[in-house]
Amino acid sequence: MKNLPFLPIIVGTDMNAYNMAISFHEAYGIKPILIGKEPLSFTTMSTITETIELRSGLSDENQFAGILIEIAKKYKSADKALLLIGTNDLYVRLIIENAETLKGHFVFNYINEELMNQLQVKSNFYKLCKEHGIDTPTTFFYDCSTEAPFVEKMMYPVIIKPSNGIAYNQNKFAGQQKVYKVENEEELQDVIRTITASGYRDELIIQDFIPGDDTYMWDSVIYASSKGKTQLVTFAQVVLQEHTVTAIGNYTALITRFDEAMMKKLQHFLEAVGYTGFANFDLKYDARDGKFKVFEVNIRQGRSSYYVTALGHNMASLFVDDLIHDVEKPITYLNEEFLFTVVPKIVLRKFVDNKAVQKDINRLIKKGKYGNPLFYKKDKHLKRKFYLFARQVNYYKKYKNNQW
Repeated sequence: MKNLPFLPIIVGTDMNAYNMAISFHEAYGIKPILIGKEPLSFTTMSTITETIELRSGLSDENQFAGILIEIAKKYKSADKALLLIGTNDLYVRLIIENAETLKGHFVFNYINEELMNQLQVKSNFYKLCKEHGIDTPTTFFYDCSTEAPFVEKMMYPVIIKPSNGIAYNQNKFAGQQKVYKVENEEELQDVIRTITASGYRDELIIQDFIPGDDTYMWDSVIYASSKGKTQLVTFAQVVLQEHTVTAIGNYTALITRFDEAMMKKLQHFLEAVGYTGFANFDLKYDARDGKFKVFEVNIRQGRSSYYVTALGHNMASLFVDDLIHDVEKPITYLNEEFLFTVVPKIVLRKFVDNKAVQKDINRLIKKGKYGNPLFYKKDKHLKRKFYLFARQVNYYKKYKNNQW
């Protein structure tokens, strides 16, 4: 292990965890420690993760802090700060809820619990957006703890999704989808009944469906230092998202773009609420009124945020320069094109219908301005190539067989 004044501790074993691990490896030649509840191929079939500490109780709120403190004691050293990074909503929430206990052992950059609940509970978030001039889709909330029917008159199709994704995922049921698109009132009532019967007791978001394919979706990554100074703002057009019902909303390819007005609007919103750390916005362009509508903000880097690292603003370095070296950085509004993809080129060429975007895909591939972080060249794991090849073939089948 290199003699650096920090050791990265990444909570998670998924694609997002891998992207953070290679960001550390690229910048510092260091292999992070990963903590997970189960082994996942992204990170187990890898030579750039030092150790994966598996703890089956990691996602249990009563065990989380204890597990992390046990790991901290194991890796503690006088000359190294333990830099803690969460890679999914649940782990980040648990870090924030246990911040007082954990900050005696780790350094990290996350918002406080009160702001987290303002941003993560969608009814609070949309209210906040309205106050700060951020457009959102027409939205209603249905409380699953009541027996009352949903009576609002909607223009169909509409989207239905849980306000509390963590609670929703803890109430598994047959045919469960991440997001539902329904065409009439009968379907809407049916989905509400099914979800309520699963034991989910939080709110459902019932939302106007903004027309347009995947390329109408947009993504923004922002990093604000632990002192609340914005250091990086990006904007990117989604090329493809996952099309299977359990994974809708996970982006598989996007192209970085530049829209100064929108980038500054999102930046100023976060500054106004006192945000720190990584934020990842999901938006959709509404051609009906020419506005970008914000769906949500993830209080962490997203699994497709690796394009930040690929364009020279290494995600790991943003954390390290801020939390370890206390470096003040001027703000960068990213203005360089790059095609981020985790799907093979054949999928991009065959399943992207937007002609202008297709043209950009071909141009960026030709110029070599594209990348798939899963094919990190310094990862020499023998079985990894076979795993990735099988995954690429599977992506082709998934897009061929699933329409969203």
